[in-house]
Amino acid sequence: MNDPARDEALKIALLGRADLWKTAAARIRRLTRRKTDDPADAAAMADDYRMLAHDVAKARRLLPDSRAREYLEVAYAQAHSTLYRPAWHPGYALLGLFQYELPAVLRWLRPHIIWATALFILTVIAGYLMVHTYPDLVALFASPELIATVERGQLWTEGLLNVVPSSVLSLQILTNNIVVSLFAYCAGFLFGLGTLYILGLNGLMLGAVFAFTSLHGLGEDLFAFVVPHGCVEISVMCLSGAAGAAVGEALVRRADTGRPLSRVRAYQPAGLGSADRRRNGPRADLVHSAGLDCVHAASPRK
Repeated sequence: MNDPARDEALKIALLGRADLWKTAAARIRRLTRRKTDDPADAAAMADDYRMLAHDVAKARRLLPDSRAREYLEVAYAQAHSTLYRPAWHPGYALLGLFQYELPAVLRWLRPHIIWATALFILTVIAGYLMVHTYPDLVALFASPELIATVERGQLWTEGLLNVVPSSVLSLQILTNNIVVSLFAYCAGFLFGLGTLYILGLNGLMLGAVFAFTSLHGLGEDLFAFVVPHGCVEISVMCLSGAAGAAVGEALVRRADTGRPLSRVRAYQPAGLGSADRRRNGPRADLVHSAGLDCVHAASPRK
């Protein structure tokens, strides 16, 4: 049998499986809407997933512009999302967040965290040296009231608790830190330039203020005030900046496939697949084996 006749026979055989597709789609819709405790449903769902994966690969080759291919792709996508949906429990979800997901994301963000931290440290040093050498430049970073207070030999932080209750002051500091962290992340959507600006500006301001207070003998007092809460605040800001930088990289850089990096890598941190497998156990292995079958079916024959 020559190739055209063989392909035509394969098309007819593939379209003859339409009833199986409809049955699988109905089962997928039913299991998507409500849970089931029947093992037979789970096994049938896995079989449907494999069957749809093979038929999608065949339809893309034999019927690339047909409604059948579109129908199969939609059904396959629904089956994939249903199989990959984990059982949700608040306690397990919180445990998985801290045990698997956050460490995986931090591992993926490690280069961005290193660069964001290095940028912040370098701008702190630059701001300190700049104001220590040219004290008048502190006016670029501090208000006239702050400068006048330091020149009188006092920190602007002295007496704050006598004016504002500690709870209100803590809330104000927390609110300001949340705003700065969110802004550092969201500024990454400006192709990462906004994040660089936020980190650099805050680093310059911190270094400049430390240099100015040191010139008036108040550096140790300011250090004692900043350290208790500043370590956490600066760490969170650097993490937010790293996440913003990752977003900017995803918008600018393109992967080897020619597609934007945001579709290839930015939304799929490395390590989450293995985390899903540890969290979901044999169920995840079943899903991964079905996915491998799909890849095998979609690969070109030699």
